[in-house]
Amino acid sequence: MLHDLNHLLNTKYPLIQGGMAWVASAELAAAVAEAGGLGLVAAGSMTPDLLRDEIRRTKRMTSRAFGVNIMLMNPFADQLAKVVVEENVPVVTTGAGSPGRYIEDWKKAGITVIPVVASVAYARRMENLGADAVIAEGTEAGGHIGELTTMVLIPQVADAVSIPVIAAGGVADGRGVAAARMLGASGVQVGTRFLASLECRIHDNYKQMVVKARDIDTLVTGRSGGHPVRTLKNSLARHLIEMEKRGASFEELEAVTIGSLRRAVQDGDLGEGSFMAGQSAGLVSCIEPAAVIIQTMFAQAEQLLGYSLCREVVR
Repeated sequence: MLHDLNHLLNTKYPLIQGGMAWVASAELAAAVAEAGGLGLVAAGSMTPDLLRDEIRRTKRMTSRAFGVNIMLMNPFADQLAKVVVEENVPVVTTGAGSPGRYIEDWKKAGITVIPVVASVAYARRMENLGADAVIAEGTEAGGHIGELTTMVLIPQVADAVSIPVIAAGGVADGRGVAAARMLGASGVQVGTRFLASLECRIHDNYKQMVVKARDIDTLVTGRSGGHPVRTLKNSLARHLIEMEKRGASFEELEAVTIGSLRRAVQDGDLGEGSFMAGQSAGLVSCIEPAAVIIQTMFAQAEQLLGYSLCREVVR
């Protein structure tokens, strides 16, 4: 069943910007919010004080609703969970663990809770814990991934739960939005396309890698240790694949990858950076403002679907 995601999120368009660690800053979150989507500040690599500052910076740039993504493997997760309550953040998305221990407090504070899931069983578990919606993420996505494709995951999750399902993984244009709706999703989460937005503060080398990427220019490392990650191909990614083929341990792989995402985002280190991106990078051909990306995406989707997906929001 399709739900009114715009009403749940207080957005014009049923779109959530991906909570990409080191990438999703106040500037990007505010730009997406101003354009009518739900922008996210990514707390994946943040301390509590840094997250508080980033939330307040976002509020200074937009009066529209935005959210925070919390990676629950962050050693400061308990404190981050309190910061979003204290700062009156309206929406929290989660990944890399179960948010069960925080949901009661978040719901009491009026926070809409949306975990990322990669299987039907986990989606059901999140619904039973009180989640307001789930982001079902296919293996096409960038960063940490599951194994099921978006095409098969979305309809199965939509059939299994009664809360809204948001499709993630492989969505970069209006065709993806329309397809997600046909599969039973009430909206989409988009990450890779926003890497090539003007407001995204990643190094230009990173943006250019996304823009120049072809359909076959991502690969997955970390499967041998049970932590698969999709990145753009470069020497680091190929080196990790070779290490895995030789039977390297998780600890050996981790030693090589520590700090690699920061090196990609901040330094644009083409050799030793981890340029996380989804397979949809092959669909990205230019750098545009977030507002143009969203407007173009939904104009195309609405033309294909034959009905409107937007809702006017009163500030």
